[in-house]
Amino acid sequence: MQWITLFSTIVGAAIATASAMLLDRQRWRRERLDRETQTRRNLYGEYLASLSEARHACGNVARDPDMEPSTRRTTAREAFGPCIGLRYQMTISAPGRVVDASESAFRRLRDLRDRVMEGVLATEPAYLEGRRSYDDALAVLRARMREDLRVAEDDTAP
Repeated sequence: MQWITLFSTIVGAAIATASAMLLDRQRWRRERLDRETQTRRNLYGEYLASLSEARHACGNVARDPDMEPSTRRTTAREAFGPCIGLRYQMTISAPGRVVDASESAFRRLRDLRDRVMEGVLATEPAYLEGRRSYDDALAVLRARMREDLRVAEDDTAP
């Protein structure tokens, strides 16, 4: 009978150790996923802010008909600069669907910037069409970011 007690104790200890290891592994995975999600959330916020600031600066340039052409080109180009580094961060950190949408928004904004650099004003059809194209691409990007972060339509996150 002493062997049965010893064996039961060893089996019980093995089960307890295995379940503790399994729970630790699950907690580690959950915490890692939470950290990765938070990192992407921060990157998405920075990228959207950078795009927004560049679009706003281009809009200001496009609303100023008296701005010198060289100043117009420099201001629009400099406003767009910060978007470039974040674009590359997106390509290595975000899932493919988000990267595709971020590339599309980036290119539409770059097209809009190019029009502004050429002297197109905010009231001209070329600007308005470029702005509409960018706004559409941005809406798709935001939707895909929300999907990736699992943000529901009612603004609740898991």
